Amino acid sequence: MWDLYKFQPSFVLGFHGCDKSVAERVLAGAGKPHLRHSTNRYDWLGNGIYFWESSPKRAMEWAEFVRDNPSVSSGKVETPAVVGAIIDLGYCGTLHDRAFLSELRQAHDLLTQASTSAGVPMPTNAGGQDKPRRQLDCAVIEFMHTLRETEGLTPYDTIRSVFSEGDNLYPGTLFTEKSHIQLVVRDERSIRGYFRPIEG
Repeated sequence: MWDLYKFQPSFVLGFHGCDKSVAERVLAGAGKPHLRHSTNRYDWLGNGIYFWESSPKRAMEWAEFVRDNPSVSSGKVETPAVVGAIIDLGYCGTLHDRAFLSELRQAHDLLTQASTSAGVPMPTNAGGQDKPRRQLDCAVIEFMHTLRETEGLTPYDTIRSVFSEGDNLYPGTLFTEKSHIQLVVRDERSIRGYFRPIEG
């Protein structure tokens, strides 16, 4: 029901923070033409290529953070850089769509049942206020993809969500310092091109 509206009729700009050598390789189209898929057990939106939607500044902040805290990512950053991408959202799961949220809750319930039957504890999200180690969310999203494949349903090309992260922007508000839209591309064909962002 409502599947027709999961096809997003628009392109968005995504920005990926990485090492300069990675950025230059991708922009040159040398070797493997795409950025590497992330497959960490704690990825916020499951496996795929991650982008900050419409925010090159946030992508650069991430690259700088990884440079200064190398244990937070499997990718190493010596010289922070940003790659822009033109992304066709295609068949998109969005975490502000009621139908998608219901599907995700059902996946959680089924994964909980399977874990209980197997006597295996459910993973948990951890790591302080923002819970950056999202093992529970990653497991549920990946399980949802498995269920869809088993049932012969259309696979999602992209998944996106708004995240409130960081401290409150000012007293009395719920806006946060690091609010952002995270976008993960599962199907590389959704990336229609890469570009070098213009600073200034």
